[in-house]
Amino acid sequence: MDLGLKDRVYVVTGATRGLGNAAARELVADGAKVVVTGREEKSVAEAASALGPGAVGVAADNADPEAAARLIATARERFGRFDGVLISVGGPPPGFVADNTDEQWQAAFESVFLGAVRLARTAAAELADGGVIGFVLSGSVHEPIPGLTISNGLRPGLAGLAKSLADELGPRGIRVVGLLPGRVDTDRVRELDGLSADPEATRAAAESRIPLRRYGAPEEFGRVSAFLLSPAASYITGVMVPVDGGVRHGF
Repeated sequence: MDLGLKDRVYVVTGATRGLGNAAARELVADGAKVVVTGREEKSVAEAASALGPGAVGVAADNADPEAAARLIATARERFGRFDGVLISVGGPPPGFVADNTDEQWQAAFESVFLGAVRLARTAAAELADGGVIGFVLSGSVHEPIPGLTISNGLRPGLAGLAKSLADELGPRGIRVVGLLPGRVDTDRVRELDGLSADPEATRAAAESRIPLRRYGAPEEFGRVSAFLLSPAASYITGVMVPVDGGVRHGF
């Protein structure tokens, strides 16, 4: 199936590793151009180099108020157009209500929430008919995840923002979608699931709670991302799509 991605240009944040990187890889594999971002110059340069000539790296922190405009300007300068953004940020620190400090909440709000709002708002002003804004969120949008209180507080708010944006931008032909990854085999998930202590037993216990009985591969998440960002998904907007092996049932 041709997704219609050839020569389309996307900004993908948090793309030096994990889910953002998986999405960038699939976009480039289908012919798109990408601006990949991360906080560290070295890791951004390495990620862009691994993706090849269809990618350029920009070191940027989502909490920086100037980052959004700079990333979109880079897309236009390097590749001549801007078709969409996938907003992926690292997970905030784990902890329970009694554990997380005001400083942790503030830092996570600036990066995870307000940074995403700025990126979406700036992208919305720059996109034309056919453009798309994607958010990488979490299953915590629907049900809190124990030990991830800050994420549980912020991700549902971003889902609400995404749905509001979909209504506001729909008349301009701009789509807004959310992705809700479950147990995808990334460094963060392995850390949260404690795989370093007793990997076989811990992994088996975690996988037993997934209907497909396995962790997802990052490329599986990447392919769903590429599809939702592509013209092939041109009539899909305002939805939160679980990529979780069947953990979330129902409509």
